Amino acid sequence: MALEKALIKPEAPRGAPPIAALFNPNQYGLEASNEFSESQGAAGLDSKLLQYVGSGPRTLSMELFFDTYEQRTDVRKHTDRIYNLLAIEPTTHAPPICKFTWGRFSFRCVVERVSGRFTLFLDNGTPVRASLNVGLKEYVDAGTSSRSRPLQSADHTKTTEVQRGDTLSAIAEREYGDPGAWRPIARANLIANPRVLEPGRLLVVPPLPEGPS
Repeated sequence: MALEKALIKPEAPRGAPPIAALFNPNQYGLEASNEFSESQGAAGLDSKLLQYVGSGPRTLSMELFFDTYEQRTDVRKHTDRIYNLLAIEPTTHAPPICKFTWGRFSFRCVVERVSGRFTLFLDNGTPVRASLNVGLKEYVDAGTSSRSRPLQSADHTKTTEVQRGDTLSAIAEREYGDPGAWRPIARANLIANPRVLEPGRLLVVPPLPEGPS
């Protein structure tokens, strides 16, 4: 059975050939994270409130090895194809979206960074051995991202930043769809005067209580 090669396939330009690893990586790292925003809680609380924002993009990292010593050819013919994935593609005005595949593993991504070392040379200085540390960041289009992130609603505690000219009624309208539901926000943030709000302040927006506010 032939050895299945790891591939990086650019989506642009149309018909771009895949880039096959000369030697498959002996390991790769896959990192995932969640994103949270911090806000100051009500007066008297020592800790800040954390609000879940969503899942951050996953990152994939690996070392790719290249050796053309036996062929006596310039190894940059292969490494330059990886470096070129950082360049802006004229048809999209951005670096190309790629798909890294290896066996059943598939990862749609952009190339975030490439760091290389050239370690063996012919007598005339031609490099024939190199290793590249490659970082790939998961690419998720806007439609998929919005569907995968849980929507905030009036029955979950969250935070909002006061904009210039905001009133509690305006914030209640924006967050709850009801300008009259400003009292829970005032109580949660110990606001004595609902007409005086400092722009830039983060307010806790609590769940709406059942029944009259």
